[in-house]
Amino acid sequence: MKPAEKSQGGRPWSFDREQAVETAMRLFWRYGYEGVSVGDLTKAIGVAPPSLYAAFGNKAGLYGEALRRYEEHYSSLDLASVKKAASVADAVRGMLENAVAAVTDPAREAGCMISSGMVACHPGLQDLAQDAAHRRDVMLDAIAAAFAPLLPDAPAAHRLARYLSAIMQGISIQARDGIARDELLAIVDDVVLGLDARHLDAARH
Repeated sequence: MKPAEKSQGGRPWSFDREQAVETAMRLFWRYGYEGVSVGDLTKAIGVAPPSLYAAFGNKAGLYGEALRRYEEHYSSLDLASVKKAASVADAVRGMLENAVAAVTDPAREAGCMISSGMVACHPGLQDLAQDAAHRRDVMLDAIAAAFAPLLPDAPAAHRLARYLSAIMQGISIQARDGIARDELLAIVDDVVLGLDARHLDAARH
């Protein structure tokens, strides 16, 4: 265990903060925010509620740190293949295949914590829901920026990014439902075929 850090009151926390956030992230990722209680968190981390509150403020504060950890280490969005692709179709295939690999990796929790997190929640959690929606918008903007060099203008890049974000969100939810990787990869094939068909139709006109 790492040396104990100091709480705001000066008392040492008797747990590894990084590991605590990792543990909480796994729980939130698997069960969602409302599916995890403070009791679940304290039991899994191995601390009493006062220590949890001293370290993170409240459950929502810990959830925010868990989301940041997810984005830094586990995000299903990988745009490296887009930047290397010679065509839109190749870029789309590479990005979506990477996403399928990520959300079905047996070493991780199923699905994407950002894509499928806080989609529906109690009215009192609207701040968290808005934060989740903002994170999805940031992902969409990153996709649009990556595809921009392959498309004629910014609106086209944004439209494609919105479409691909919807596809990725659907893939994430189906992965959480236990749909096999091969079936999700078949969706990728259909998306790429659809893009090719649109380009051929545009060329005819």
